[in-house]
Formats: sequence, C-alpha cells, structure tokens
Amino acid sequence: MNIHEYQAKQLLAKYGVSLPRGGVAFTPEEAEKVAGDIGGTGWAVKAQILAGDRGRAGGVKLVRSVADVRETAAAMLGTTLTTPQTGADGERVTRVYVEQACDIARELYLGMAVDRVTSRVTLMSSTEGGTDIEEVAAARPESVRKLAIDPDEGLLSAQARAEAEAVGLEGEQVDTAERIMIGMYAAFVDYDASLVEVNPMVVTRAGDVLALDAKISIDDNALFRHKEIEDLRDAEEQGKLERARHGFNYLKLPGNIGCMVNGAALAMATMDIIKLCGGEPANFLDVPPVASREEIAAAFRLVLSDSDVSVVLVNVIGGGITRCDAVAEGMGAAYQALGRKVPLVVRFEGTNRDLGKKTLRDMGVVFTPADSLQEAAEKAVAAA
Repeated sequence: MNIHEYQAKQLLAKYGVSLPRGGVAFTPEEAEKVAGDIGGTGWAVKAQILAGDRGRAGGVKLVRSVADVRETAAAMLGTTLTTPQTGADGERVTRVYVEQACDIARELYLGMAVDRVTSRVTLMSSTEGGTDIEEVAAARPESVRKLAIDPDEGLLSAQARAEAEAVGLEGEQVDTAERIMIGMYAAFVDYDASLVEVNPMVVTRAGDVLALDAKISIDDNALFRHKEIEDLRDAEEQGKLERARHGFNYLKLPGNIGCMVNGAALAMATMDIIKLCGGEPANFLDVPPVASREEIAAAFRLVLSDSDVSVVLVNVIGGGITRCDAVAEGMGAAYQALGRKVPLVVRFEGTNRDLGKKTLRDMGVVFTPADSLQEAAEKAVAAA
C-alpha cells in the first residue's frame, strides 16, 4: 500500500523528522489559505499522486505570491500527470501539497527497505539525492552506502551519526540527520513498512537539514494491525479499499458483463468464454474459497456499483468451505441493499447448488439460471 507524500510526512513528523511547513489542499481556495498560514515569500505547489518523478512531469512548481499559489493549484487540480512510474494513462491530480520553499544547497538521499539477501532492514544513503536512486546504484554502486540494521538493537545513534558524516554533514547537521534516520527506522518498524524514503533530504544555504520529500509503502499483509493507516489508502481507484478490507482480487475492465466468480482460474476461464461468445467482461473478480457472507456481499456490491455493467454473470462452484447457499445469501443481501436491478445469470455448481438458487428466490432476487458455463456465457451476452 502506497500513501501520498503529505500523508507520509504527517506520519514521519510524529517521529521527530524535520520537515518544511506545509499542508494539503483539495481546492485552489484551500491552497491559497495554506500558503497564507505558512507565510513567507515562496512556496512549492506539489501534485499529489502515487508516483515519483513529479517534478520532471510538471507536477512541482515554485511560486512567489499567494495569488500564484492559487492559480498554480487551479491549473494542477483535475489534470492527469504522466511520469515513468504512472504508465501511459497517468494519474489524475485531486489534491496538492503546498509547502514552504527552501533555498537548497545540497540534496542527499536516505531510504530504508528490507534487504532480501540479509532479511534485515537496510539503511541506504547517498550524496546523489533528488535523482532516481536505482539508476544511480546501477551506474555507480559505490555512491550508495548500505547499513544492515540489527533487529535486536535497532538503528543505533552512533551508526546514524556515522552515516550522516559519511555523506558530508557536520556539526548540528549531524544531530538533525540522526533524528531523521532514527525516526525513519521507528516508523518503518511501527507501521510494518516495506519502504521509507526521503529523497531528497536537503541542506539549505542556512545550514538546516530537512526532509523535502517522503515516500512510505506499507506491507498490505500487515494492514489488519493498522486500521488507522488503512484509512489513508487512496480510494479513488474503484474498489481499492473494498478489496483490501475484504480480501478479494478485483480488476476493472472495459466491458459491460460483470463477473462474480470464486477462484482465479475459474474467473479467467469465465472471461475467456464470455469473449468466445462475443461479449466483453467488465471485470476480473476472484472471491477466495474461504470468503464469508460479508465478504461475498462486498464483492457483489462492487460489481453492481460499476455503471458500465449491464448484466452480471455469476459462476460459483461450491466445494469444501464454500457453499452455494452461503454465496447466495451474501449476493442477495448486496442486491437488496444496493437497489440496482440489472439482469443476473447464475450458474451454481457443487455443494448446495439447488439450495443456493432457492435462497436467491426466497430473497426476492430475479435471475436466469444456467446449468453450464457455456450456457451462462451465452445468456449473459444475449442479455447484455
């Protein structure tokens, strides 16, 4: 799970990481107010998307007046920013981060990730900040320092100070860099992160050391321990939060036949047969065999909530833990709650197949039954 720059900075601030003053804004008016509250004579307006290289794509602008902050935010919000990390489709900008501008003298790099060889959290530092660290490491491996951290001892003060001095910091700058590194490590451990990165960590002409940018990625498998972090998830992509909370795999596709299927292989086969019959699937959906009624209901709500879906094909094989009647109960609850009545083609097979169909009828769900996947696909394509 990735979070936005401003969210990462909010987390790191709790650990004593030195940051420029800033605030998030969802409208030009909010951006203007943030700049006024910060004060000063210069601000950076940063597009907030879940990708790097924003500056080179025009997503970071320096301005010299509050009025320019508002105009710059207005120009950014609602646009699509394309960087090497977003892919060709880019990402839509729905918020900006307004931050106090810095007079930068040097740019350094700090990052923490799990080294897959040593299985330890590893601190990486470099004098080549503000650039793509992967490219730097590939071209000049010696320019990136690595320190494997003992999990029993954690990152020691002496180790952090030695790393700070190795990248050319001195005096009070070493003290500040030490706090940043110790804070990064504490956040990494506390939040089960897979990456904590400050790029760049800058030294200003006044000698201050600040985390100018921040990136945090959190292990999805640990989110059950961090509900407050899960709530930071960017829910703009359809179903992202729902599938994270309920444990099913969902991918939006350009077609109009919604698919409700249990099992990844069966889901792919269902999409193949829909295509073979001349239709277009609207999604890939894999509900795990251990899904509860609540999880099934959440998955079915997601399929029904897609306005492109004109018919839903349900292809469920009951067996082992999954029973067709339990799936029917979850589907029926979602169908009634959402109130969107689209044609349903239902193929149940396996454990409690007939009871599943009876359950749907008893819950007032109107559907077209099918005895085989071929028949179900043909009926779904005809209905679509």
